[in-house]
Amino acid sequence: MHSGIATMQDSAELGQAHHLANVPRIAIQAFCETSEVASMIETSARDRRMDKVHLKVQMGGAHAAAEVYRTAATPNLIILEYAQGDGRKLLASLDELAESCDSGTKVVVIGHVNDVVLYRDLLRRGISDYLIAPISPIDFIRAVSELYNAPGADPVGRTIAVIGAKGGVGASTISHNLAWAISRGLATSTVIADLDLPFGTAGLDFNQDPPQGIAEAVFSPERLDAAFLDRLLSKCSEQLSLLAAPATLDRLYDFGETSFDAVIDILRASTPCIVLDMPHQWTAWSRRMLIGADDIVIVAAPDLANLRNAKVLMDNLRHARINDRRPKLVLNMQGMPKRPEISAVEFAKALDCDAAAVFPFDPQLFGTAANNGQMIAEVQANGKITDNFQELARMLVGKGETKKASKSLLAPLLSRLKAKA
Repeated sequence: MHSGIATMQDSAELGQAHHLANVPRIAIQAFCETSEVASMIETSARDRRMDKVHLKVQMGGAHAAAEVYRTAATPNLIILEYAQGDGRKLLASLDELAESCDSGTKVVVIGHVNDVVLYRDLLRRGISDYLIAPISPIDFIRAVSELYNAPGADPVGRTIAVIGAKGGVGASTISHNLAWAISRGLATSTVIADLDLPFGTAGLDFNQDPPQGIAEAVFSPERLDAAFLDRLLSKCSEQLSLLAAPATLDRLYDFGETSFDAVIDILRASTPCIVLDMPHQWTAWSRRMLIGADDIVIVAAPDLANLRNAKVLMDNLRHARINDRRPKLVLNMQGMPKRPEISAVEFAKALDCDAAAVFPFDPQLFGTAANNGQMIAEVQANGKITDNFQELARMLVGKGETKKASKSLLAPLLSRLKAKA
């Protein structure tokens, strides 16, 4: 077990977890000819990126779609599977479907043959995309997501949620130093959002005392927009801003499940990286924030209670995020004198993962940084702990990761058509 070193499994997951924008609130109806494609589309609907989508899957292909929409309004997106047979039948059904398609409806065809002539005919009929089966749920989600995100637009920001397996394990300290490492070491504009509204410590750790913060955003949804949220951010450095918690008990912080959605959506539209300092609690909104994050870091101390809680969190989040990378495990305060502890190897083995980073128990270094309102790198610029934060930042932000190739025919076929023109 080596601190801060990604495993081969991590690298494979990096390729699979290409950062995708959430699909907006649209209606999709799929007409399939094979059970395999129907099952794949139904599986994709359980992915967090499809959370807002209203999806209906039925059998019958293009001909069935043409029959249905003679008397019914068309949805935002129609998916048609073309399994085999004469392509002319598909084109005839598409011509019939075009007569009843509402303005703005997009059509995607999932075919089983790589046919350039058919593809040209589909392009002439205004088909949005042609995918070759078999495709995975994440490939399907990617294709749909890219239809509703303009080419060349700035990428949606990446969210990293950091939560402790148990209270007092230093999850907030890890999240704050991680955000610092991303902003400084990787030169990436970052926002640290302190979501522990009654007891958050981000303001103390960054030596900031802003008069306003995340509470004003959540409690004033009618005023919330990019300009208003920008005024609530406190500047910690050139590349790092803080959305601070009030850390007061003058009101109750009972939130609905979607209370933080608008805040995160606005941040993602303007900031490349958002680190969420999650409180140690399990509510509808906190679970939603975790499941909706692009990456999750679970911070644990090496004892039995942390192991139990980390396993429960890991299992629950893996089940809810079937197409995402696994949560990353960070072990903190390793080697505390006179405390019996579980070794990093055994702890990670019990969770069926590797530790993304292991931080030693160093009360002098961490205590000095906390009392001075500084980050670890400011107190100790060169050292193993600072290096570990930098390696963890690179692992999560994925600098240099290669995107998984899409199975869409658009790019290769367009290249061929241009070459022949």
